[in-house]
Amino acid sequence: MIDVKEHLYDDDPAKGHPDVRTKLKDVSYFFLGNGHIQAAVQIAPSGEGTPVGLLIMNPEHLGKKREALTYDPDSGLENTMIHLISAPTAKTTGPGALEAGWLEGYEFPVAQILWQVGNFQVAEFFYCPHLSHPVIMREVRLKNITNSTIQARLKTGVLDKTIDEEFSLEPERIKKVFLRYTLNSSGKHVIIDLVPEAGVGHKTLQYWKEKACASFGSPLLDHYFTASRFQLPAVISKSGKVDGSIWQHNRERARDQAMMAVGLTISGHHEIAYRILNRLLEEFVTKKGDIIYSSEERGPDEVELDQNGVLLFALKNYVLWTGSQEIITKHWNKIAAAAEFPLSDVFRHARSGLLANRREYWGRHQAHGIVKGMELAHQLFSAIGLSAASTLASLVSRESEALRWKAEAERIKNAMLDKSKYGLIDSRGFIKRRGIDGVTQEIVKPLPKAQLPEGVPLSSKGEHHLNPDAISVLPIAMGFISSDSPLAALTLDSVEKLWNQAWKDGGYGRYHVSSEPDSPGSWPLPSLFIASSYIETGNFEKMWRILQWLNTVPGALSGSWFEFYGQHLESSISQVGITPWTWAEMLILLIHHIIGIQPEVDHLRIRPKLIPGIEIIKASFPLRDGKINIEIKSGHKKKSYGFRSDGEIIRSSEKEAYISYSKKDIWVEASLP
Repeated sequence: MIDVKEHLYDDDPAKGHPDVRTKLKDVSYFFLGNGHIQAAVQIAPSGEGTPVGLLIMNPEHLGKKREALTYDPDSGLENTMIHLISAPTAKTTGPGALEAGWLEGYEFPVAQILWQVGNFQVAEFFYCPHLSHPVIMREVRLKNITNSTIQARLKTGVLDKTIDEEFSLEPERIKKVFLRYTLNSSGKHVIIDLVPEAGVGHKTLQYWKEKACASFGSPLLDHYFTASRFQLPAVISKSGKVDGSIWQHNRERARDQAMMAVGLTISGHHEIAYRILNRLLEEFVTKKGDIIYSSEERGPDEVELDQNGVLLFALKNYVLWTGSQEIITKHWNKIAAAAEFPLSDVFRHARSGLLANRREYWGRHQAHGIVKGMELAHQLFSAIGLSAASTLASLVSRESEALRWKAEAERIKNAMLDKSKYGLIDSRGFIKRRGIDGVTQEIVKPLPKAQLPEGVPLSSKGEHHLNPDAISVLPIAMGFISSDSPLAALTLDSVEKLWNQAWKDGGYGRYHVSSEPDSPGSWPLPSLFIASSYIETGNFEKMWRILQWLNTVPGALSGSWFEFYGQHLESSISQVGITPWTWAEMLILLIHHIIGIQPEVDHLRIRPKLIPGIEIIKASFPLRDGKINIEIKSGHKKKSYGFRSDGEIIRSSEKEAYISYSKKDIWVEASLP
């Protein structure tokens, strides 16, 4: 039996300085890093916490916000802020109106903060100047907006180390101050220095120049693309470690990390994706093929059976984008074990051929009322993973395994779609779960050992429903079923019940709120699952509704979203963290679903979608040993619809094209109806 400690935490946000809280009013965090150092620039403009604070962390050590190396138990992040003291008042003043964002026009990640205080306009720029040194730079520009010369001091620091700089500034002149933050050799302390100048290393600039870039002609989509491609690689340590939800879980989750590897792969960070996948295969996949989840190995009833499939899917994605098979040959035994593990007799339900245990996709288990049965996500990702493993096997001439896994993938898929007793569909579309007797598990009854806080929906009176669940749209988003099928339409109609369930500000819950063992609230990640599904079905109005909702919540300014948006009902429950998987899912939505770059074994498939309101998309992505440069625009006449390329077009239609990998660099133009 799983220990319920997985769902309990000891970080009380009511204890300590306000900066200890992750969810300050209107807060956003800008994440920067290079694997050797990690930073988050806190923007808290509404009076809770330090308005401009700097959190610095060692990415190899997962921890709470209060454990950041720049957090002081008494003063929080106040010392890290820029304090200006000017004569004759000799008074320290805080910032007025704040503006913050990713510096536009730069392929390189720079967080820009603008504010005004007293006699000064202040511009701050935070960035990570090197690829291999644990350094964060902060450039401060102070402009005298008065008609007189000002005598002033700038004070800032880290814990008990203070920088105190006196200066004189004439009217309309600008003073630049360069602050360097370095992790010491132990990785446990931050050293702050005042340096005469700053710059970005050539290797760093070249690195970012070679990564994915895109312009959607939409400020909102451009912001989401920039925020996601900048921040996802920033939170991965040099060893491939990353928190499942920063400052919240302090645990690693193989499923999440595999999906992060997908986001990193498609946005051009192939070496970081390899780092994650290589580490998962070396350290998370056991010899028998089980995968460690949430930093623990589980018994058969508590195994997250979808994890194996997600990892295999991510590996296939990496191999098809990079063209490199080295990771397959290096880890073949682990890959084969991961493919075979879900097919073990202990999971097989003889009457249906599906896979059964007591765990569900979102982490609920027996204590929460989950009975032994067949979970939709476990079947879906096992089938997708086995198909991916079959492809990987074919690439390294393992034909017997390739044939076996392909057949098993088809068998599971057919069993899922079977309309008889055990199939995972009914009049609502896809359903979440059936018991081993074939009866749909519609409700859950929690056990006392679940230790549920008083007031959460699952501990209240009445029935607690499992359906609908946001995972039911994943067969649509993953291309597992046809997006124009009646099954897809029924499923999406069903999940609409998850929008604004016990709240009014938008967003989808991960499942029916009555079975929530946490607090009611909207979740960005499952909302993006649904948005991707709506793109595939052509319901762009619903897609825009989701993306526009994400622009209204705390974190939108930086594009770093919390795991969910709700109010914890008990202080001892964990703080809410930032979920890196969300960045990966946003990149998947923008690159795979909208731009439509979908590499296959023998050719490149391009299936773009021109969203209403967008006239032209221009993008460039690293692909295998070269790049693909693509332009997507609206065709004005039917005869202009279609694809042009300097590569060999194997076949094409108005909607998609198959292009040969014969050229290192490929240029493609798509004119869509």
